Order: sequence, then C-alpha cells, then structure tokens
Amino acid sequence: MLRQSVKMTLLVALALCTPAAFAAPKPSAAVRNWELDFEFHDLQRIELQLPGDSRPTTYWYLLYTVTNNSGKDVDFYPSFELVTSSLQVVTAGDHISPRVNDAIAARHIKLFPFFRDPTKVAGRLLQGPDNARTSAAVFRNFDPDANALQVFVSGLSGEIVSVPNPVFDPESPESQQNVRFFPLRKTFVITYDLPGDVRTRRESPAIRTGTEWVMR
Repeated sequence: MLRQSVKMTLLVALALCTPAAFAAPKPSAAVRNWELDFEFHDLQRIELQLPGDSRPTTYWYLLYTVTNNSGKDVDFYPSFELVTSSLQVVTAGDHISPRVNDAIAARHIKLFPFFRDPTKVAGRLLQGPDNARTSAAVFRNFDPDANALQVFVSGLSGEIVSVPNPVFDPESPESQQNVRFFPLRKTFVITYDLPGDVRTRRESPAIRTGTEWVMR
C-alpha cells in the first residue's frame, strides 16, 4: 500500500509538472528485452451464490491465453488491475473463492479444455504454442456508478524504465515514501465503456473501445 501511495503521488506530480521536464515515457516501438503474445476474450459476467451467502454475487472475468514466442524461456508473473471511471481499483484474484474459478473453468471447458486455475498460472513459461497457458483474470463486482473502465495487464514484457521522482526530498533519507527513482513497466491496457444507467448497466455488456501499451 505504501508503494502504491508513492506511485500515485508521482503520477499526480507528473501531471502538474511541465511536459519538457517530466514527460511520461512511451513504450518502445520495437520489442526490447522480451515480450509475450497475449490473446484475450472480452470481459464477461458470472453470478454465483456461494455457501453461506444470502444472494448471488456478480464477478467479472477476462479469459486470456499467453504464448512465449520471445526466443527464450521467461518467468511469467501476471498482474491484472481493473480501474473504473470512478477511480475504484479492483485487483484480480482478491477475495475470489476457488468455487468461482471452478465455475468459470466449467463454463468454458469445451473451448478451453486445458484451462489453468488463475492461482496456478504463474511460473516459468517455456517457448512455443505447445506451452501456452490459458486462464482468467477474475474481479469482484465494482462501483455501479462507473460508466467506463480499464484493465491493466502487467507481466507480459521485460521492458522497464526508471523515472526521477519529482517530489523526492534530497534532505530526507530514501524510503518507500521518499524514493529517488520510480520503475515503470510496459503494461497492456484494455479500455471499455459501460453503456446505460445504473439500473440497465447491470445487464449490459462491457463494450471494448481500445487497446494500447503504456508505461505504468
């Protein structure tokens, strides 16, 4: 949490400073280091009533397949964050019952017979399509007032840059609250609109409006 707080401080400071002094870095046009191939199916809902619950709970999930065609074996440790237009941040896997993962696997067993549990997808990823992994990023439901969201996927690229922290205090010792440099990683972003109002949005699908790579 402390590191996230420092990062938010940095991003706010970057937005306030002059572009010439603190321009946010862009991902390289050509692949640097290594990069994995990432295919995905758009966000879907699933509702489940778990034991002990009085009513069903809505979850969102993003099915994906990752393939290593980078030319070398790499360590794959993905991270998925969903950020709503109301600035709510939901991390995939947080407070997700294994029953939810099992239900998603069962729903897609015909299309993805080798679906891997999201808690077991990380680790050394060997090269080639025969070693591709299919899984899902699963999120708890989010703010119903949100009318758009972005999904940030990290762990797909080895590209990292360090940027100076514009609020670094040289008079104080370096710490998690006072870092001299901050690492930014090449991150894949999927953007969605959530059409309708609060009532109709509960049934409407998320509409993808774009994808891009950013440094985050």
